[in-house]
Amino acid sequence: METLRKFEKVWEIIDQNGRDSSRLIPILQAVQAEYRYLPEEILTFIATSVGISPARVFGVATFYSLFTLKPKGKYHIRVCNGTACHVKRSMDLHNALQKKLNLRDEKDTTDDMLFTLETVNCLGACGLAPAMVVNEEVYGQLTPERANEIIDDIINAEAHNEQDTHRL
Repeated sequence: METLRKFEKVWEIIDQNGRDSSRLIPILQAVQAEYRYLPEEILTFIATSVGISPARVFGVATFYSLFTLKPKGKYHIRVCNGTACHVKRSMDLHNALQKKLNLRDEKDTTDDMLFTLETVNCLGACGLAPAMVVNEEVYGQLTPERANEIIDDIINAEAHNEQDTHRL
């Protein structure tokens, strides 16, 4: 039943894009927005549905860095390690968050799928160095302590939302 629901949403996205293979990138963007990554079986389904080879779909999905084939957490944390941020010790932020979230270099997503932690080459926020982005929210002039507080705030908000859900 879960698989059927997964494909129903993908089918809806494909239909919204006119089942047009030239709309592959917008289709992949919408699917990734829905699932937070691009599952392999969905990529094959997309290929079949728009009449192109699975190799072409996989090629596009792996070529562009905005796409991911690995599941991502609900909160995607990107720590900038560009020149300005690096000079202001952005990796101290990354290391503090990695420790707080019990992650390591080969494991970038928490077991509960709440957080994914990555470093990026530039966020375009050099004046705010060191900076990080959580989903679309930019945080600047951070210390490791402040970065951890931001994560604590998210965890507390999630716990509060969970309690509200159980009350209904």
